[in-house]
Amino acid sequence: MNESAEQPTERQSAQMSTPPPPSQPPSGGFGKPQDPQPGGSGASPPAPPVPPAMPSAPPQPPAQPPTVPAGQPAAPAAQPHQQPAYGYPQDGGYGYPQQQPVTAPMYAAQSQAGSAAGGGGNEVRTQLMIVGAALLAIVLIIGGGFWYVSGDDKGTDDKPTAGGSASPGGDKGATGGGGTEKAPAKTKSKTLVNVPMPVSDEIVQTDGSWLTDTTYAKSDMGKVIGYNLTDGSKKWETPLNANVCAASRWVSDNKTAVLFDAALPTAEKKYQPCNQVGVIDLNTGKLLWSATAKSQTGGDKPVNFSEVTVSGQTVAAGGLGGGAAWNLADGKPLWSPKTDTDNCEDLGYAGGPALAVIRRCGQSPNYVMYAQPLDATSGAPKGSYKLSAGIDFAQIVSTQPLIVAANINRTAKNATGVSDLFVLDDAAQLKSHIPLTSGNYAPRCGATEVETCTHLIVGNGKLYLPTEEHKGTADYGRTNEIVSFDLETGKQTADRADAGERFKMIPLRMDGSNLIAYKVPPYDGGGQIVSIDGKSMKETLLMENPATKESQRAETQYVPDSAEYRYGNGKLFIARNAVMRKSTVSTDPYYLFVSFTAG
Repeated sequence: MNESAEQPTERQSAQMSTPPPPSQPPSGGFGKPQDPQPGGSGASPPAPPVPPAMPSAPPQPPAQPPTVPAGQPAAPAAQPHQQPAYGYPQDGGYGYPQQQPVTAPMYAAQSQAGSAAGGGGNEVRTQLMIVGAALLAIVLIIGGGFWYVSGDDKGTDDKPTAGGSASPGGDKGATGGGGTEKAPAKTKSKTLVNVPMPVSDEIVQTDGSWLTDTTYAKSDMGKVIGYNLTDGSKKWETPLNANVCAASRWVSDNKTAVLFDAALPTAEKKYQPCNQVGVIDLNTGKLLWSATAKSQTGGDKPVNFSEVTVSGQTVAAGGLGGGAAWNLADGKPLWSPKTDTDNCEDLGYAGGPALAVIRRCGQSPNYVMYAQPLDATSGAPKGSYKLSAGIDFAQIVSTQPLIVAANINRTAKNATGVSDLFVLDDAAQLKSHIPLTSGNYAPRCGATEVETCTHLIVGNGKLYLPTEEHKGTADYGRTNEIVSFDLETGKQTADRADAGERFKMIPLRMDGSNLIAYKVPPYDGGGQIVSIDGKSMKETLLMENPATKESQRAETQYVPDSAEYRYGNGKLFIARNAVMRKSTVSTDPYYLFVSFTAG
């Protein structure tokens, strides 16, 4: 049954049920000294604030860094285990995926066809941070951060591949040994341009950040704006006459895709349906085309979407109600899911080097989930992998190789929304299983969107991710590491890169065989960008941001788990994916994005 366009989507309903916007953004930086507040997180801070007491005893010995699950190497000198990875299906063990024969193609090329109208939305996340020694602020952040994988395959007009700068946000990573990102003569950075956050009484999504060789493009309220990389000046502005509700993280041939609402909100219709798909040329800012999709089950109202992706010359949009695909260049409809007697529907797509889908069949509470690599031109599955009981939703971390994330029976610990990862081969058969249930790891996956996992990158035949933060040797502050898992065996390797005292490190993307990572700064320092050698895990400093009060507060007003990070050629951009009402008491400016340039 079609969802009425007059009714709020899941994204809109979530907004209506959330508390008012916060009065102040998080600031102060990672590792700032904190005092416990009486009365729990909702209590008002005491007045006047009491400074933190000096330690009465010498600092405790450094906490042991996160250990790895039993049976895996615990020190850098250890060698990965070579026995078959735990979790290979034998007798259909409870909660783990089972191999499934390839089914008949479920798709057909159609004109303006879609699935039943459905809503979805970015997960609403709440991050608690402390401002000052005793002032408590609760900041509501709409999630939907970006994950990163390597790839720079060249696309063609007749065979959809991840063409052009086929990597998240346009960040380019060289293939093969080493990478293209080199340390500049001067690693100390300065501000390039900081763009103020638009004024808004409501929480409005601004998903989307893209970086090309000449342009940084960012979604804004009712428009997308491109900025010149040389001086940060505005290069172009593309009005959409509606707010962006989702955006592709991928760039192909300097083009990307966005979803936007049917219209700007009005007093009579505050929450507009997210049903418009469009492609923007990031060099010129031109909106090349826009389209909607109609439901195959009948009705004239356009289908609502919650996420969109790009793979080569294919744009695919999906949501809880189904999906559809178009040609990147001209917007010609390519295919949409077919309805069948099993009530199957495509929940969402993941793009980049290849295209894949999470498909759900049956009725609640007995849904059956499948992960399928797709032919991007026809939508036909190249294989099908059945996820067994205990998995009510799944995400796609990577499409090449195909890696599926799931929160089995909601057993995720510290890692948000993911307890297990499943690595599939080209035929969508299980290659290895990576359990994260020890709680030592800190990736994040969303609730209902397929392509929302962050802090997970793939390269060198490995999966890289951050460990859960832990105490270091400093009196204040915490730290963490980046470690890896072998995709063939599913076992943790000896790889380890340390964030350093009072820094927290998150991987951003691959640069050839190297990793690019961002170090969240402590409360009295600036953030850093480092390149990590894929073989030795040795770190090379590429950028160190100013530690001045003004710069540090600007950089740390973003929550790392949901901010958009783009780095390339000595330029770093940190952006928010939602804007909100500014505090009436804060003296610090709010920025849509901040940026730094090295040298």
